[in-house]
Amino acid sequence: MAARGTRTVVIAGVPAGLLEDELLADILTIHFQRSRNNGGDVEQVTYPTRKAGVAYVTFEDAGVVERVLKKDQHLLQDKRLPGPFPLTVTRYCHQAFLRVTSTLSMAVFRDHLVLEDLVEEMKQQSPALSFGPLQRDGHIAVQGPFPALRELRDFLLLKAKSLPEEDKRERKPHQRPRRKLQEHRGAAEMRNSTRNAQREKQVLVLDTDIYHYMKHFHAKALQRNDAVISGVTDGDITTVCIESAADAQGLKAKKMIENYSVELQKILRKERICFKEPTRAGRQRLRQLCERLKAHYPRVLVIPYDTHLDVVGTSADVLGFTECWKRNEI
Repeated sequence: MAARGTRTVVIAGVPAGLLEDELLADILTIHFQRSRNNGGDVEQVTYPTRKAGVAYVTFEDAGVVERVLKKDQHLLQDKRLPGPFPLTVTRYCHQAFLRVTSTLSMAVFRDHLVLEDLVEEMKQQSPALSFGPLQRDGHIAVQGPFPALRELRDFLLLKAKSLPEEDKRERKPHQRPRRKLQEHRGAAEMRNSTRNAQREKQVLVLDTDIYHYMKHFHAKALQRNDAVISGVTDGDITTVCIESAADAQGLKAKKMIENYSVELQKILRKERICFKEPTRAGRQRLRQLCERLKAHYPRVLVIPYDTHLDVVGTSADVLGFTECWKRNEI
C-alpha cells in the first residue's frame, strides 16, 4: 500500500459548528466515497483538526487522490445541512508553509516617496499578501504565501537600489540591522593583518522553517570553504548572507541554497502540536514522548517551544508523527 501521505487530501471549507463533529466526519466520508464526486473507498477522515474548518481524508488507494483533485467543484450536501458548502481540496503536502509573517521597514524611502503611496503600490504588486497598518516608525507587518513575500522583498530591493547613493550612506547608520532592505556589495572587509581584500556579499531570503530544516539535514548547503554563510532570523523569515572573496563564488553558493529551498518547499509541510499540560512535569513527559517518536521519524525536524511543538518534514512523516503523538498523548 502507498504511503499514507500520498493517499491523503486536505479539505478546507468544512462547516464547523453546524453539526456534531462525528456527524460531519460521516458526511465527509459519504461525499468522498461517491463516484459522482470521483471518490473511492475512504480509510479515515480526520476531523476536527487543529485548524478550524479543515479535515484530512485518507483513501485506501492513492489513485483516488488524483481523481478527486480533477473534479472542478466539490459541494458538501446533506439534508441535515442548511445548504451546499463548497469545499477546497488540495494535496496533503500543499499545506506546507502557506502563510508567513514578516515586518518590513520602509524608513529608507521616507525622504523620497510618500510611504502611504508606496504601500498602495505594494498591495497592487502583491495581491496575495495581507498588509497591516503602516506604523509611525515606517514599519509594516505583511502576511501571506512565502513566495509572494519573497517577490515583494525583491521589488523593494529594486526600489531601494534606485535611491541616491549619498542618501543611502546617510541613512545606513540609522537602519536596524535585522530589518534593512538593502545590502551593498563589498560592505564587509577582512580586518586582519594578512588579508585586506574586500569581500563580496550576496543576500537571499528563506522561510525560517525551511532554513532550519536545511541547516539540520542539509548542512553542506550552508557550509562552504570559499564563502562565509550566516543567517539572521526575523520571525517567519530568515535572511541569509553569503560573503566570499570573489563574486562568482558567492553567486554559486546562493544558487545552490536557492535550489535546495525550492525543492524543500515542494515536499515539506509543517504541523503545530499544542501542549495540553502546561505543568513542568507534563512538558517533561511530552518531551520524552517526542524523543521516542523522533527515533521512528529521523527525518522530521521538531522545533520545541514552551506551549507547542512545530513539526517539519515530508507529508507522510509529519502525518505519521502527529498521528502517533495523538495516540500516545493522554
